[in-house]
Order: sequence, then C-alpha cells, then structure tokens
Amino acid sequence: MNISTVILYLLSIIFLIVSIIKDRKKTKKGIKKGFMAFKKILPLLIPLFLIVGVVLTFVTPEMIKNLLGEDSGWIGISFGLVIGSIAFMPPFVTFPLGSELIANGAGFPQVAAFVTTLMGVGFVYFQAEMKFFGAGSTIRRNSLAFVAAIIVAVMVGVLM
Repeated sequence: MNISTVILYLLSIIFLIVSIIKDRKKTKKGIKKGFMAFKKILPLLIPLFLIVGVVLTFVTPEMIKNLLGEDSGWIGISFGLVIGSIAFMPPFVTFPLGSELIANGAGFPQVAAFVTTLMGVGFVYFQAEMKFFGAGSTIRRNSLAFVAAIIVAVMVGVLM
C-alpha cells in the first residue's frame, strides 16, 4: 500500500469519526444510503470485472510487446489505440506496464497511444457509463479521449 492510499484511508476514518461525533443518526443514514447505492451498482460491476479479466487473459503483455515494437510505426500506434481502448487497467498497473514495454523495445509513440487509451477510453465500461451518464455523453467522452490519445501519440513521436 502506498502513502497516498494510507492517507486516504486515514482521512476517511477521521472524517467518519467526526461525523459520528457530530450526528450519529445522520452518519448511520448516510452509511445506509452508500451501502444501498453500492448494492445497486454491484450487478453492473461484477460482469465488467469479469470481462476485464477475460480480455486481459487473451491480451498478454507478450502480445502487446510484439505488436507495439519500436519499428511498427503507425500500425503499432493503431494497435496501441485499439488494444488500449478495449482493455482496461488501473493506473498503478498501466504505468509500470508502459515502462516495461519501453524497456523491452516498444516505441514511445506506440506506448503513449496504448497507455492514453487504456486509461481514457472505456469500451469495457461503455454500457455502465451509458446507464449513468447517457449515450450521448458517453460517446462524446470516449471519442474525445480517443482523439486525444492520437494527438498524444503524434506529439510523442515528433518529440522523441
């Protein structure tokens, strides 16, 4: 557990204690509401986590390294954009993976495209996002994130 996580947990515990001291009844009501919201979203999250697990089983780091090689050019960038858009990984996995890809011969623009879409474009979470934010908002956000990933990859390619 890193220091940021520890700080967030400590702050949460401190604020919970302050809330209990201030108004035990409201705190209990708030916790119940939070739990009910969690129960509502859980049926959406379980299948999404399963899909992510299955996708990550098929899209291995070895496969990604082969597709994102330094000499792959626009084809590698395209693979990075597509694979990153489909898969999903949290930042604490994404950044070390990107570093390892570069250390093993992947190109900077390819990894930039992959990492940017991996965290910005959420094809796996598309249905859940549509349910909460609407189809138009979800499509716009994902489209803008995809375009931003292309711009980032091009800029990294020019600068590196």
